[in-house]
Amino acid sequence: MEETQEKWICAHCGYTASGKFLGDICPGCGLTYWKCAACGYLITASVPPDVCPECGEKCDFVNVTCYIPECGGPGNIDPRL
Repeated sequence: MEETQEKWICAHCGYTASGKFLGDICPGCGLTYWKCAACGYLITASVPPDVCPECGEKCDFVNVTCYIPECGGPGNIDPRL
């Protein structure tokens, strides 16, 4: 039986790794996609801001970067999040 290895692809730069990125930060570009849990504002950064630039609130940001081919690969946001 053949074992398949999962690949993770950065949605921003296309960097591919054979496993999950440490801390969900791409080692290629150092960025990830973050979505404001309150208003849905999307931002690309290495870490999310403390205050959302769109709604001006101190919100939680969710990492919505697509790291697996099922999301469509580079340039895509994970639609499940």
